[in-house]
Formats: sequence, structure tokens, C-alpha cells
Amino acid sequence: MGISQSEGEMEGWLHLIRFNRFGLQYSRKRYFILKDHSLRSFKTIPMSQNEEPVRSAIIDSYIRVTDNGRESIHRKVFFLFTLYNTSNHNDQLKLGASSPEEAARWIRSLQVAALKEYQDPEQEFVACSKRKWPSLRTENIFHDRLSSSKRAIRKTSIDWTLSSTVHAEAMTSDVIAPSPWKIFGCQNGLRLFKESKDWDSRGHWDDHPAIMAVGIVDGTSEAIFRTLMSLGSSRSEWDFCFYRGSVVEHLDGHTDIIHKQLYSDWLPWGMQRRDLLLRRYWRREDDGTYVILYHSVIHKKCPPQKGYVRACLKSGGFVVTPVNQGKQSLVRHMLSIDWKYWKLYLRPSSARSITIRMVERLAALRELFRVKCRDSSELLTEELAREIGMPRSEKEDIKTEVQCPEQVKKMEEVDLMEDEMEKAVSGRTSLMDLNDAADEFFDVPEPTEYDQYENEWHSELSAGQNSLNIYQSKLSSAAVFVKKIHDRRAQKKGYMDLQEVAREDSISCFYGATLQKDPTCALPCSWAEGDPSLFLIRGPSYLQDHQKVKAKGTLMQMVGADWMRSDKREDDLGSRPDSIVQKFAELGGPEFFFIVNFQIPGTTMSTLAFYYMTKTPLEENPLLHSFVNGDDAYRNSRFKLIPYISQGSWIVKQSVGKKACLIGQALEVHYYRGRNYLELEVDVGSSTVARGVASLVLGYLNNLVIEMAFLIQANTEEELPEVLLGTCRLNHLDISKSPLAIQ
Repeated sequence: MGISQSEGEMEGWLHLIRFNRFGLQYSRKRYFILKDHSLRSFKTIPMSQNEEPVRSAIIDSYIRVTDNGRESIHRKVFFLFTLYNTSNHNDQLKLGASSPEEAARWIRSLQVAALKEYQDPEQEFVACSKRKWPSLRTENIFHDRLSSSKRAIRKTSIDWTLSSTVHAEAMTSDVIAPSPWKIFGCQNGLRLFKESKDWDSRGHWDDHPAIMAVGIVDGTSEAIFRTLMSLGSSRSEWDFCFYRGSVVEHLDGHTDIIHKQLYSDWLPWGMQRRDLLLRRYWRREDDGTYVILYHSVIHKKCPPQKGYVRACLKSGGFVVTPVNQGKQSLVRHMLSIDWKYWKLYLRPSSARSITIRMVERLAALRELFRVKCRDSSELLTEELAREIGMPRSEKEDIKTEVQCPEQVKKMEEVDLMEDEMEKAVSGRTSLMDLNDAADEFFDVPEPTEYDQYENEWHSELSAGQNSLNIYQSKLSSAAVFVKKIHDRRAQKKGYMDLQEVAREDSISCFYGATLQKDPTCALPCSWAEGDPSLFLIRGPSYLQDHQKVKAKGTLMQMVGADWMRSDKREDDLGSRPDSIVQKFAELGGPEFFFIVNFQIPGTTMSTLAFYYMTKTPLEENPLLHSFVNGDDAYRNSRFKLIPYISQGSWIVKQSVGKKACLIGQALEVHYYRGRNYLELEVDVGSSTVARGVASLVLGYLNNLVIEMAFLIQANTEEELPEVLLGTCRLNHLDISKSPLAIQ
């Protein structure tokens, strides 16, 4: 696609994703150029730098980019991402790339551009609060020139030094923890590991052990990812267990429900054929690593089938990490399966050997890439398209347009109508206006079975998607009818995790004390302060040697925690009269509270809040003082979380990771400043990636020990070394024991 890129700058072909008047998506191919805080679109590659764009938008510190994952739009596969204004979620722009790597490069460049200090040489800065700032502007270029003298430009105190290092850190662990894996053999060039908890000193194995195969594959991480995601005929080239598969339901761009039927000829003699119904989740890390995770679910559209015994995949997946400058990949394949056999018929050692045989598919995958003599990416794209309802690739569509004069003429008429429409709307200034196009009906395909199912797709976490999927405000009566039907269907839950538990009502709560404290970490559903020495933070010479050191302590003391559920978001807990914060405020002491409030979407909204307190004046810590009294842009560029699952399933550990994350760059954060507190409300539902992780964690919650550390990132010599704000250890939380929030 002819992509060129530098820090905060990029150009190339993308697909503009729009909505027609019925709320259905369609795409338009445009050439985008990101440079000097301006994102401009063209219908063709511009011949000179002075060529006028069709549209343009300003990218500043309040523009966010969210990864929407893989979606199908009219039989084409796109990897989508959305730009939106944090002060006005109705103002957004959805774009699609043809590959996950291309989407990742655009997302990274847009994030860097947003973090850089924005200056307009034609303007004088006008200081104003966030509430008064104008919405994200996507303008016709002629209107931009006419109104430039009247616009107020935002001025923020965002730390521009962050932009040069936002992606500099390698994707290494920020937690000191022993490896849970122990090698037990080597076969077919693969190292075979087993979770150490399943194998004691006498060599005894668990009934359903977690087994992992590790090997090097001669292929890029993206090519391997596409191969692993395919459920088409090409999978039979390496997966000797696989008979056929299909996508049962598409939940969002990163999550779907898939059904796999397995051959029986590789199973022990007389063993009936097996199938698997799985929830598949994927994501791409900043270093190019692809993570694909599976676990078994129950789905009403895919009940157990005659002739098959449904096995239970407790956890499993692939982790594909690029090595050798991206030419090769380190692939880890892990499985923990209950094969649902009669114990009198099959010994545990035989069941274990079946799992070992299955992870050896990795050797076949390695050989497939070793002998490849041609690039099969086009074939894989076609298969991925068919799996989610798109039998044609983008290349085939282009060939069709070239070979059919009628279609060419039709598209020329459409472009002409589009030009006239854009001239007519020259006075508009919102991203949502991009959805008003004269050619919205020319992309509607003939109805297919896929299209019928598409309206029934639903994620249990759909409540968190509302802010990122906004249709036009003016809908026709037919559009309202279609939308009502869609919303009614969306209320029906399509699948159920095997680990889900029933919820029971509880008493109302006292904010800051709804989760019990247990320093011994022996009681379930409790909290304790974590060990700071588990976490690695930036040392005093980090800017020179990029070395991290063990944390030695925390600035604040954890004094309380909340674990609640509600039918709505619980905002600004620190201001509530019956909170621990206000109890101290009434005493008039010097205490200052730092509250981290996670809003977790699900069947009901869950609230997980941590309360940290200090008696030391904020002025004695300049970095903390700047953070507490800074604006939202500065806070978003500095606040970090280091997560760690110290006890739990491999699939959860892999989904959560052990790497520090700038929360404000990944999720939407609202800040509430009171006289004696600062509260950070983190909306986990604002990202499809985070929603997938949260859903997975909630399914295994009773069996997890979760550790977290919070800190403010240090970017200068004066601010180094970093110091943890606080830590927390959560012990086997139980959703059924979370009380109802006071209404």
C-alpha cells in the first residue's frame, strides 16, 4: 500500500468507514497524510505538497486513538481504529487498514502526534478550560482557511518530552517473578514445558496439565498470525488435528466464538471424535507480538452435536513474538484440555499424551513456513473473509471494477456526486459530517446469510461500546425501526463462560470499606498491600542506560478498597458523604487521598476502587504535586499501572501481562479533584482490547491473586528515579459477594 512513516508522521491508503442513514457501515478508499498535527485526506496520491485535500483534521493532545480490531464490511476484512475527541465523543473518525501491522503503525503515529506540543503559527494561544474547548475539527480545506482567524486553539500543559520515548521501551516484564514453566522434554525440534504447579517433586501430573511447546518459525509474526487465525482449507496444510471450523458469532473486533471439529485418526483407537466451542480473543502488542487466547464456552447457536464429544479447553492459545529483526518468530503454543473421556477407558497418561501430540502442531507450522515458496497472504485474506462473511478479497474487487466498464462509469458518477456533496457542506466542522455522503446506497450488497446473522451479533460487554459506535443523529423512520430491532436483539446474551457464577444481592456499602483487608492474604475476597520489590521502575540513570531497578517503597499507604456492583457507573466516590475520604475531611487533618476507580463493564457494572492516603504535603513531591494539579492531558501522559497475576491460569496471566501501561493512553480516564483528594475513574469499557481482557479475567476471578502497582512516569533527570504511589494485592475476588452500591 505504499506506506511511509517517521515519528509522528505517516502517509498511505486507508479506508474511511462511514454510516449511511440506516446506520449500516460502508467504506471509501482515501489517501491520508499525517504531518504537523494535521491529518489530511485525498482521493488520489497528491502530486505536490500544495495540493488541496478533500478533508483535514487537527490532531492535538485531546485526540485519542482506539484499536477496534478486525471487522468485516461488505465482504472486506479491515483492521479498524477510531479517532475521537475526549471532550466530545460524538466527534470521531473511523478508519480501516488492510493489515494489522499497517493499522498498528497508523495508531502509533497518531498517538505520537497527539502527544507532541501543538502550535499554530497563525494563531495566538487562547487559554481555556477543557469544557470550553471546541470539538475535534474535520473541515473542508476552504472553510478551514476562511474560519482560521476565528478559531480558538487549545493550549495544554501536556509533557511533550514523552512523545520521543512513548514507544522506546522494549516489551519486557516490569515484574520480578519466577517462571511457572518447567521443561520436561524435547521432541520434533520443540521444547516441551509444563506448569510447575501441576508437577510435584515426585513427578506426579495433574489430570489436565497445562502443556506448552516452544519453537522458532521462519516467518513474520503477522504472517503467522494470519495463518493461525484462518479456519479455512489452508489450515489443513499444518494442523493435522483440524477437520473443519467456523465462526459462530462475532462479538467485537478482537473477540469471537468459534467451533472446531477435530479428526479422530490421531486419537487413540476407539476414541470418539471431539469438537471444541471456543471464545477466541486476540491482540497485538507494541513490539509486534501477537497473542491469541482460547477457552471453552457454551453457546445457544452451537449445542453439542451428534457423533462428537465436546472437549473442554480450560485455557490455551498462541504467543507469536518477532525475533531476528522480524524475519523469524518465537512461537509458544499452550493447551490445557479436559478430553471428557471415561477414566476406566483411558488412563490419565494417555490423555496427557493426546495434549502433547496436539501442541506438536507447532512443528508442522514451522515446516510449513520453511518450505513455503510463495507468499500465501492473499489466500489467507480470502479465507479470513469467508469466515466472517466476505468471499472476495479487496484485490478481486479492484479487478472487477477494472474489467466491468459499467461499474467504472458508476463509480465515476458516485465520485462526482461526492465532490458536489463535499462542496455543499463546506461550512461543517465535525467529524460526524463525514458520514453524510451522497453515495451511501451504492455499497449495499445483496442480502446474504451472513448479513442476516450480522444484526444478531452481540457482546455481553456492548454497554462499553456505545461511545465508540455512534450513528447519525438524524435517522429516517425506517432507520429508527431497524435500530430498534437491532437493540432488541442485542439484549439477548449469545454465550456463557463456563466459569460464570450467579450473583446474589447484598447489603448497601460504605465507600472505602466494601472489600475486607487481610494482611495475611489467607481470606478469599480480600485485599492487602503488595510487595513493592516485585516491581521494576525507572532508575536514576534511566535516560542514559534504560535500566530499571527494584522499587523500594511507596509514597502512599493503602487504606481501603471497594468491590461493588451497580446498574450504572459509580462516579466520584471520594465526594460521597459516607466515604472514607469525607470522614477524614470532617476531622480537618492533613490527609490527602489518591483514588483509582476502575469501572468494569459486564452483565452489570462492577466497581473496583483503591484508596491511598498520605499525610506528607504534596509540595514535598514536585512530580506528584504537578500530577494532582495538572490538566487531564498531562495526567493521561504520566499515570502508569503495572499489573501482575501471581496466581492463576496461564490464559489470564498471558492476557493481563506484566508490562507497565500508560492507562490514559489506552483507556478513557475521568478525573475528579476535591479539597483533599484526586480520583481517577478508569473506563475499562472504552477499549475493545481492555473489554476482552476484563471479560476473561472475570471468568476466572475466584481462582486469581492479582497484584498491581501505580506510579507517575518520570521523564526528566530531575524527576528520576521513579517511586511507586502504591501497591495492592487482591485475593480470590468473588462477584457474587460484591455488594450493591448505594443508589
